[in-house]
Amino acid sequence: MRWELAAEDSVRVQNLTAALRDLPNLPLPNRARDYSGPGSPLHTLARLLIRRGITEPDPAARFLFPSLDHLHAPEEMFGLHAAVDRVDAAIERKEPILIYGDYDVDGTMAVIILKTAIELCGGAADFHVPHRIREGYDLRDDVIERAAAAGIRLIISVDMGIRAFAPAETARRLGVDLIVTDHHLPGPDGVPSALAVVNPNQAGCKYPYKQLCGAGVAFKVAQGLMQRRLDDKDQIRMLRSFMKVVAIATIADAVPLTGENRVFAQLGLDALRRAVNPGLKALLEVAQISTKRPPTSTEVAFRIAPRINAAGRMDIARDVIDLFSIKDDAQARLLAGKLDRLNAERQEEEHRILRSIEDRIAGDPTLCEAYCIVVDGEGWHRGVIGIAATRVVERYHRPAIVIAREGEEAFGSGRSIRPFHLLEAVESSHTLFTRYGGHSHACGFAMPSANVPRLRTELDAFARKRLTPADFDPVIEVEAELNLDEITPALFQVLQLLEPHGAGNHEPAFAARGARLIAPPKILKDKHIKLKLKAREDVGGHEFSPQRAVNEEPGKEELSAVAILATPSCHPDGAAIRREEKAEAKGFQLRTKNRELRTAVKLRTVFDALGWHMAERLQQSPLLAGDAIDIAFTIGYNDHPDFGGLELSLRDIRVKESSTAH
Repeated sequence: MRWELAAEDSVRVQNLTAALRDLPNLPLPNRARDYSGPGSPLHTLARLLIRRGITEPDPAARFLFPSLDHLHAPEEMFGLHAAVDRVDAAIERKEPILIYGDYDVDGTMAVIILKTAIELCGGAADFHVPHRIREGYDLRDDVIERAAAAGIRLIISVDMGIRAFAPAETARRLGVDLIVTDHHLPGPDGVPSALAVVNPNQAGCKYPYKQLCGAGVAFKVAQGLMQRRLDDKDQIRMLRSFMKVVAIATIADAVPLTGENRVFAQLGLDALRRAVNPGLKALLEVAQISTKRPPTSTEVAFRIAPRINAAGRMDIARDVIDLFSIKDDAQARLLAGKLDRLNAERQEEEHRILRSIEDRIAGDPTLCEAYCIVVDGEGWHRGVIGIAATRVVERYHRPAIVIAREGEEAFGSGRSIRPFHLLEAVESSHTLFTRYGGHSHACGFAMPSANVPRLRTELDAFARKRLTPADFDPVIEVEAELNLDEITPALFQVLQLLEPHGAGNHEPAFAARGARLIAPPKILKDKHIKLKLKAREDVGGHEFSPQRAVNEEPGKEELSAVAILATPSCHPDGAAIRREEKAEAKGFQLRTKNRELRTAVKLRTVFDALGWHMAERLQQSPLLAGDAIDIAFTIGYNDHPDFGGLELSLRDIRVKESSTAH
């Protein structure tokens, strides 16, 4: 892997560091605030914020401490005022409303948000979620015709419709008002002719934040409607309630976790541990999500979202909306169990497709050398090819399109790497498709199967003009170099302020040079490794070092529960923490009392470092106790009651040439 160390503007970092000291909510004891030189938690935090484009105190405070007050006024979004007017009129006239949503997490969560808001405001809303295989993506004329025949005069699309020109014309012809709410990029022909189009990415929309997912746009419509029809107290209560659902969609759709999306994600994750909806509680249970703490964005992305997506990928997506509507706990558990089983089936199908793709790539030199991988297969499940494309990108580090052929028709899904705009690539071959859409890093389309070979050739040629072999090298963006002695509970506390992590706000990776192994590596389950590391011995601690912290008068500065629990037993700071404090932080009573306090021992900090799927690396380059290595890593916390504390998650290892001279 290539390590890219972020450049530092020392003056800007120094200025922001000084400003951060004055933030009132910063969870640091005074001694940590007082020291803000290089290597201090505040200095590291300032570097990380600047890397995220945040250079001034006010934006920093908004980023670190999101609140509902940071949401933009919904009426700033072009088309939203007209949309709310029409929905409000439908509620007044007791008109039925049809919400037409996509079948993925983003679409189903958008349906739930808008349907709930309309009903809370006194209206009646039904919904239609298309079957992925039988109907496919986007609005369909026949669904609109059936709705019109049933007396529906208002249809609202969510997470779709921005390129639905023909269905919009069908709605107009039948006297049905169509409101399009979407977040996908409009095509070169503009937007459909609808009563209202609500999309922050459409021309002329001056909404200050453009990266909302489909559920985020639906949330803004719901917010505008509730402002119109609910009192302030009910508005705030419902906005907080919706945060849980919009957070799941925002994280699952991999939109940047910045701006409003960060407000959704952080407030929503915190609210998930207090979920009261029977369906949501049952979903958290089958996903094995603890309610003792807020779930992480990783848990949402890899445990909750796949089970929601499995309904639309493998069966009927309306099961998800039904799950969130159920009031009976037992029925909710049954339906959540069904989603869990569908997800297991999805995983099996994914593995089958990936094995086939890997065999194809290994046996085809053209695919091995392609700048954009286009691979197709007969009988591949159309609902799984998007996930398969993601896995191909992760393995081969280049753009990938996976196509399921079904006789004369073919359906594709693509994912991309950072330097390559996938929708532009697909649009360059637009004549090959019967329909297509997407954004910079994901796309979907339908096409005649006969066009697949031509698409493979054209996309590879397009990619070769815009990419170089260096673009395919896996890169670790190292945000700062740290000595292991600088990894303290105080640093862990400030790093937690950057959560939740995701697109646009990746978990920060650090590098440490010359870390020393103090024991032979351990192999875990034949796949993973565990190292015990200490700081290199030619670097002394900085002014606010663990040794200095130990010499502070005990009790003079109180540590938070997070800092207490994050302090490993081998860390010198641990000596200054009374057992009673640890017990209180863990929430249980001491079994024994009147034990003598441990004395402070001046030891260098020792950390466990876990390397997932790195066992093969040790077979290629064995490590011995005493070896010096450079590591790229992230900082986490192990909550094991006996062996917990700060630990490192390895991203890469480099063995130093001099490591054998021990």
